Amino acid sequence: MITRRAVMFIAGLVFASASAFSQVPTDAEIHKVLVDRVGSENLGIGIVVGVIDSSGRRVIAYGSLAKNDNRRLDGNTVFEIGSMTKVFTSLVLMDMARRGEVALNDPISKYLPSTVKVPERNGRQITFADVSTQSSGLPRLPANMHPKDPNNPYADYSVQQMYDFLSGYQLTRDIGSQYEYSNLAVGLLGHVLSLRAGMNYEALIRSRISDPLGMADTRITLTPGMKARLAVGHSEAAAPVANWDLPTLAGAGALRSTANDILTFLAANLGFIKTPLAPDMADETSIRRPTTIPDTEIAYAWHIQTKDGKSVIWHNGGTGGYRTFMGFDPKARVGVVALANISTPAGVDDIALHLLNPGNALLKIAPPTEHKEITLDPKTFDRYVGVYQLGPNMCC
Repeated sequence: MITRRAVMFIAGLVFASASAFSQVPTDAEIHKVLVDRVGSENLGIGIVVGVIDSSGRRVIAYGSLAKNDNRRLDGNTVFEIGSMTKVFTSLVLMDMARRGEVALNDPISKYLPSTVKVPERNGRQITFADVSTQSSGLPRLPANMHPKDPNNPYADYSVQQMYDFLSGYQLTRDIGSQYEYSNLAVGLLGHVLSLRAGMNYEALIRSRISDPLGMADTRITLTPGMKARLAVGHSEAAAPVANWDLPTLAGAGALRSTANDILTFLAANLGFIKTPLAPDMADETSIRRPTTIPDTEIAYAWHIQTKDGKSVIWHNGGTGGYRTFMGFDPKARVGVVALANISTPAGVDDIALHLLNPGNALLKIAPPTEHKEITLDPKTFDRYVGVYQLGPNMCC
């Protein structure tokens, strides 16, 4: 999911006046960028980039699935995609609205148990449109989230805890008045849509999006084949980390996928694939609301960057061990996906945005280095014993 630091990264991009590439970057040019960003393949870290346009699709990859694993990354390598999930959640909303199962201006409380008191303000209720456009007034994360395992922070957050938080929360601003990115809001959206559809979130995504588009590797529960192709996630320190589970807030960032599947999704958004979802995809980008990110507005989940006369529709993501990005230029009919199995502040956003619009500069970032284990006196850790609140920038 997009993080506050990721938002600030986008906001702080330095825009170049000229591209380091030719107008149409070659596979070799993209590969060089990946090599420069990843460095040694011995760390088990890598990046997969996919590009699709009217001439077809191509995938460029560098790196391996894990340390001491000689298998190279490719278009079928599986990654956690984090907040890119939010686009799928909002697309289901568009589909259900078109079918008359919900309405965008319905209050979400309409489909929740009567015991849940969704916060209101000045007589206004939170609607589906509010949570999808990140203007609900709900905070980024619920304050009653206290994970037993900080390496899998969403795993033990329950539906009842979410209900309790909603029932006791007071909004600090008017609903719809301001953009504020919220994992809670879109996780709640996925939950409510699942209740309305009468199936769990994963089944809903598969039945409405993944299966109709033939995206067999886009799901939450890994098949044996997906497990074998899963790239091991790494922290910013290049250490292997556990995968994340988001049982309650699945709609905010629980999906796993591959570059090839996301290219299929982008192909459908660009009209290269004929699909009954086309009207829903058009509806998902049919509005524009302001954000706090320079040159950027938000539609339903998708962000839209307009720079130098070009509009790029995008969403990124990040979990404990992965950073991801997908986006497309509807006018040029070009789409890009970038997936990395290391979670760093910059991620892969600059690479993908540069490919979509050369006016976006590539960042100069040193490759990650492996941190070596050292021995400390156990008494040193006594100073850090205590109860800590989750930071507002915790990603997902």
